[in-house]
Amino acid sequence: MADRKPSLPRAEQPGPADLSSQSARTEARKAAIWLGMALAIVGLVVLAQPIMLIIGGMVFAVILDGGTRLLGRVLPIGRPWRLAIVTLAGFGFIGWTFYFAGTTLAEQAGALRIVITEQSSKLLAYLGASGLLPEGGIPSVGTQLFGGIGRLTSAVSTVVGAISSIIAIIVIGIFIAIEPKLYDRGFAWMLPIERRANFYELSERVGFVLRRLMFGRVVGMVVEGFGTWWMLWAGGVPMAALLGLLTGLLAFVPNIGAIVSGLLMVAVGFSAGTDQGLWAVITYFVVQTVDGYLIVPYVARRTVDLAPALVLAAQLIFGALFGIMGLFLADPIVATIKTALEDLSRREVSRAKAVKGRK
Repeated sequence: MADRKPSLPRAEQPGPADLSSQSARTEARKAAIWLGMALAIVGLVVLAQPIMLIIGGMVFAVILDGGTRLLGRVLPIGRPWRLAIVTLAGFGFIGWTFYFAGTTLAEQAGALRIVITEQSSKLLAYLGASGLLPEGGIPSVGTQLFGGIGRLTSAVSTVVGAISSIIAIIVIGIFIAIEPKLYDRGFAWMLPIERRANFYELSERVGFVLRRLMFGRVVGMVVEGFGTWWMLWAGGVPMAALLGLLTGLLAFVPNIGAIVSGLLMVAVGFSAGTDQGLWAVITYFVVQTVDGYLIVPYVARRTVDLAPALVLAAQLIFGALFGIMGLFLADPIVATIKTALEDLSRREVSRAKAVKGRK
């Protein structure tokens, strides 16, 4: 009896490994999207520290680029020379501050630690006597408030880690500021050709917003730092130079930085006497009023208006997720996201109007 060939079903359907079918390709594309989103979330958690360092380097590059563009308005020389001048001037100012005022600031820093410790002890004693302090004291409160913050701080808690992080941010920022268009083209290369023009336009808009935002932040730091130092010095408040420096540095972090600097200022003022304490309170409100009602509104009109509650919420969320780096970078990250969403909304409106006009 002759062998018979196995008969095949009349209608063969493609299997899950066969991508010749349109439906199979669609399902594979959906699965790839979900898998990519899952990997992105895992990568964000695992690579939180380097991601924050890269973002910090980009923000530093924006500051250098803004200074280079501003210098180009008065000094018509090549961009590399202007960038070198801005970079050297910035590091020169920092070096001058620590070199000429290092001894004084070091002595004031030691005295500030003692004053804060004494004032904190007095405050804790008063709260404990009034029954306002929860059982377990401040450590339990700190644990409740900041227990979620530490994913990044554990990596940069040591002096070596902090210095390494700062150096990484500086190096990344300088390399990006040297030729920012190179990195724009590199990122755009990964996008479809028809979307690259939109990306270049969005990149230019985000860069403009961040340059203005960082310029306003730097101006605010200078105004708050020098204003605090001058008013505290005029009022006879001790450690005026150190408090002015701390106030200027903390002004980079909106909302939270002002609260911390104000508490330090008032604590030092009342440690020297009631008059100095009241003068410290007046100084705080005057400096914050100038920054809040003159500098911040002007910057918001020229860039993107960020609601204080939105910025504060972002600081709390990013601080809990990414530690101190997230707290410092919450403002520019929110500004970038808002600018991108506004640009996307504007394009959708323009596209809808164009479709409606063709009809």
